[in-house]
Amino acid sequence: MPLLRFTAKDFRRRLRAFVGSGEAAPDVRAAVAAIVADVKARGDAAVLEYTAKFDRAKLTARRLRVPAKELAQAAARLDPAKRRALAEAARCVTAFHARTLPGGWTAKNPHGAMVGERHHAIRRCGLYVPGGQVPLVSTVLMTALPAKVAGVPEVCACTPPGPDGKINPDILAALHLCGVREVYAVGGAQAVAAMALGTRTIAPVDKIFGPGNAFVTEAKRQVFGLVGVDLLPGPSEVMIVADRTANPEWVAADLCAQAEHGSGKEKLYLVTEDETFAKRCLAAARAQSATLTHGEKIRQALAAKVCVILVPEIEDAAEAANLVAPEHLELMVAKGALAKLSARITTAGAILLGDLTPTVLGDFTAGPSHTLPTGGTGRFFSGLRVADFLRRTSLVRYDRASLKKAAGVVAAFAGMESLDAHGRSLRVRL
Repeated sequence: MPLLRFTAKDFRRRLRAFVGSGEAAPDVRAAVAAIVADVKARGDAAVLEYTAKFDRAKLTARRLRVPAKELAQAAARLDPAKRRALAEAARCVTAFHARTLPGGWTAKNPHGAMVGERHHAIRRCGLYVPGGQVPLVSTVLMTALPAKVAGVPEVCACTPPGPDGKINPDILAALHLCGVREVYAVGGAQAVAAMALGTRTIAPVDKIFGPGNAFVTEAKRQVFGLVGVDLLPGPSEVMIVADRTANPEWVAADLCAQAEHGSGKEKLYLVTEDETFAKRCLAAARAQSATLTHGEKIRQALAAKVCVILVPEIEDAAEAANLVAPEHLELMVAKGALAKLSARITTAGAILLGDLTPTVLGDFTAGPSHTLPTGGTGRFFSGLRVADFLRRTSLVRYDRASLKKAAGVVAAFAGMESLDAHGRSLRVRL
C-alpha cells in the first residue's frame, strides 16, 4: 500500500505511477485486435464462437436477439419493490438529464451575418451493459435514459448471457422499462465489434456507450473512428478526502463499496492530514469486509490497491485530486471547508459533497450518469451526458452587406495561405 506524502520531492512521480497510463496490456490489445478482425471477416459465426468460448453459452444466430415477448415478460414479472426502485431512479436520472439538453440558437456575428447552432440526435446508438457475476442493472438507466432524453431514434443494447444463454432478468426488465426493444445476448469485445462493424443479425451503430472490462474498453478504443465512443472507462476508482471530523466507519464503508467491484484493478485513494486517522479507516474497512459477500476480493483490493496521501492541510487535497482526476471524489470534511475545497477541484468525474453523500448514490439514483472517466482521463473527458447522444451542426448565412464586410479578412487569409481560389469564391459574388 503506497503512502505518499504531499510534501515529498517524489510525490508527483509516485502518484503518477499509481494512477497508471490507462493503456491496455499488450496481450489484451492483441486479443482484441484478433476478435475485431474475426468479427469483421465472419460476422455472426465469429460472435457465436466467442460467446461459446467466453460465456459458455451455445447460441444460434436466431437466438442472439432477445424476443420482444421475453423483454415484456421480464418487466411483468419484476418484483414490485424492484419496479418502484427502478421507477424512482429513472425519475431522478431523467430529470437531471432533461436539464442539460442543449438548445439551438442564432445570433449576428460582427459582420452582421447570421450564425448559430442546431443539434440532432445521433441516428443509431449501441449500449453495452456489463453482466456476469455483477449485472449492472443501473447502467441500463444511466445510458438508455440520456439517449431517450436526447431523442435517439434507434437504440440497441448488448449484454452477455449466462451459460444457459439467458440474460439477467433484471437487466431485461430495466431495458424494457427504459424503452429499449432491440437487445442482443452478446458480451465482451465481440459485442463492441459487432455493433461497430455490423453482422447479418446486428445492424451497425453510429456510436457506442457504456462501461466494461479491459477487453470491452480496448475494443472501443480500436473501433473508434469507424464509430464514435462515449469514453474509455477502465477499472472503477474512488478518492475520499477526509479530515479529522469524518467518521472512520463511514470512510471504511465507502472504500469497501468501491473495492467490491471485484476486478482486482480498482483504485482506492484516501487523502487526509492525519496518518493515524488513515490507519483507523483502513482497519475498519478490513473489519467490515469480514461481514460482506465479496469480502475476499475487498481485502485483496485493500491490500494492493489503496493509495494513502498525507497532506499538511486538508486544502492541499485539491491539488492531489486534480492530479489524479478521480472517477468518484468524496469530500468528507468539515462544513466550513467543503465549499472552498470543492471549488478548487476541476478534474473529478463526479464530486460527492459531504459526509451524507456516499458514491453509491451516484452509482444508482442521484441523477448524473455513473459512466465516468477513469485512469486520469478526467483531465480531458467528462462523464456521460445528453450532449454525447447529439451531434452539433453550425449554421452560417451571409447577405450582400455582411459579405462585403468579410471580404477583406477572406482576401488576407487567402493570400497568407496561397489559396487564390478561396479568395475568388467570395470576390465573384461582389
